[in-house]
Amino acid sequence: MVATPPRANQNLRPFHMSTSRLTIVICTHNRSALLMHAIASINASIRPSDCKLSILVVANACSDTTVAELEGYINHPAENSIPLVYLEEPQAGKSFALNLALRNIEEGFACFIDDDHRLDSHFLVGISTALRSHPDCEFFCGRIIPDWTGDEPDWLHATGQYQIYPLPVPHYDPGHQSRSLTQNDDLPGGGDLVIKTDLLHRIGDFSIKLGPQGHNLMGGEDSEYVKRILNSGATLIYSPDITQYHYVDPARLRLHYLITLSFQRSRAITLVNNPQRAPIPRYIWRKLFNYSTNILFSLSLQKKRFYLMRFAATLGEAAGFTSSSND
Repeated sequence: MVATPPRANQNLRPFHMSTSRLTIVICTHNRSALLMHAIASINASIRPSDCKLSILVVANACSDTTVAELEGYINHPAENSIPLVYLEEPQAGKSFALNLALRNIEEGFACFIDDDHRLDSHFLVGISTALRSHPDCEFFCGRIIPDWTGDEPDWLHATGQYQIYPLPVPHYDPGHQSRSLTQNDDLPGGGDLVIKTDLLHRIGDFSIKLGPQGHNLMGGEDSEYVKRILNSGATLIYSPDITQYHYVDPARLRLHYLITLSFQRSRAITLVNNPQRAPIPRYIWRKLFNYSTNILFSLSLQKKRFYLMRFAATLGEAAGFTSSSND
């Protein structure tokens, strides 16, 4: 059964003072070129007249040209560029960067995007419309579409029983109709959230036991945070007009990367759902045996890829059971 969102206000009223400000938050680690492309897409977006915009960047243990690029943006602003403030978080780990951002976001709403995203030209207008349509809601999300170039291998787009998942980049698209989402739905990741600062303060920090750290792809800090918000009783509204495109890094199109991603993300999901250390269930051993057998005896490359990724994901699940998010 599809959940029904709160009825939209037919007479769209102006924001209250506390919701007229939108801070766009980006946490970044040594990806200055991608970061500046993301910022350029923010400035290129159509801007709602009823929303005061600012950008907050947290440079997380950056040793490249990120800080110099941001200084250049601030000291030599282009005409009509959106005001930007940056902070430096020396402790490597996205959750540390997010928590620094939480302590420095101005009152209103915070929009979290990733440094490898490109905003649709109507992204900011989509947020403004969603906030005015649901003035009592504090939590929103939109779509993330892979920015495919056409140069990726065909097997990434294969469909059917042996299609590859997870994809090398996020793909989140619940459809063309706005609606409320619950714990039973496919939920968004952290680079796809719009949250009122009052709600952020009530929920608190992101878990520093989860999340990417440098080249560690574990993640999970965003899923855990979204679940915590929903468990608090907040309503999550999905709006298809809040659309971003995710850069496709050629380095992510290799099978080795996808196997590593499968392991680390599966471990993170298991930790989110089972935060306490526990014995490995018997079904895990059955899955590992089944997948390893199929890897050895499958003649199809597509099947071998599929079972290699399922084997890695199951190993990650086993690692999650034997770990603890409290460690």
